[in-house]
Amino acid sequence: MINKTDFLNSYNISENFLIENNINWNDLVDIYEDFKNYRKSYETQAELIANILRAHKKVHSVKTRVKDEEHLLEKVIRKTPDRRKKYGEDFNFTVSNYKQEITDLLGIRVIHIFKEDWKEIHDFISLMWRVNEIVANVREGDNTKQFEELGIEVCSRISGYRSVHYLIESYPTTQKVISEIQVRTIFEEGYGEIDHQLRYSLSEIPELLEQNLMLLNRIAGSSDEMASLINMLSKSFDEMDIRKSRLDIKKEKLLALKKKIEVNKEISDTKKLELIRDIDEILI
Repeated sequence: MINKTDFLNSYNISENFLIENNINWNDLVDIYEDFKNYRKSYETQAELIANILRAHKKVHSVKTRVKDEEHLLEKVIRKTPDRRKKYGEDFNFTVSNYKQEITDLLGIRVIHIFKEDWKEIHDFISLMWRVNEIVANVREGDNTKQFEELGIEVCSRISGYRSVHYLIESYPTTQKVISEIQVRTIFEEGYGEIDHQLRYSLSEIPELLEQNLMLLNRIAGSSDEMASLINMLSKSFDEMDIRKSRLDIKKEKLLALKKKIEVNKEISDTKKLELIRDIDEILI
C-alpha cells in the first residue's frame, strides 16, 4: 500500500492541490494497485514489441520501459487539470480510464545509426501495428521536409530534443494496449539521456549549464550529419569498387580474347592486326 504523506512529499505535491482539484486519494490508490497487478503483463508486452523491432535490419538497439507506479500517480495528478479542459470539470482519472488516457505506460525506444534509416523503420512500424498518432520532435531550424511530406505532425522543441514518437495499438489479450515507440539516432539518444538526467536531478538548470547543453545538442546534430555523409561516401566507394571489379573482369576477358586471336590460324594476319588494334583501343 502506498503511503500518502511520503508520496506527496517525494513529488512536492501539497494536500491542498488534491483538494483544490477535487482529486480523490482513494481513486489514486485504486489506480496504483491496478497497475501494479498489470505491470508484469506490460513488461511481457513491451519485450514482445521490442523483439519484433529488433528484427529490422536498420535497428541498432531497442530499450523497453514500463512506467513506475508512483510516476504514474504523479502524472495522473499533473494531467488532471488538462483532462478537465478536454472532457469537462467532472472528469476524474479512474481504474476504468487511466490506461486509455496515459499513453506512455509502456515505452519502447528504438535507436538507429544513420538519420536516413528512419524512413525504413517508420514504414515497418506502420506496417506492423495500427498507429494512432505520430509526432516528430525537432530542434528549431531542422529540416522537416520528410515529415511534412508524410503528413506527420512536427513539434519544435526549444530544448533541442529530437525524436519521432508513435502511439500504437496492440492486443496481447482481448484488452487493447497503447504503447509509445520513440525512434531516434544514436547521437540523439546520447544527448537526450544527458538532458533528461540533468533536468530530473536539478530543480532548475543554471544558465551556464543550459548553454552547454545547447552546445552539446548542436554537436549531436552535426554528428548526425557527419555520420550520414560518411555513410553516403562509404556507399559511393562500395559502388566504385563494384564497378572496378566488373571492369577488371571485362579486361581479363578481352585479354583472353586477344590471345585467342593471336594464335588462331584461321584468321589472316591483316585481320588479326585489325581485331587486336580494336581490342587495345577498348583496353586503353
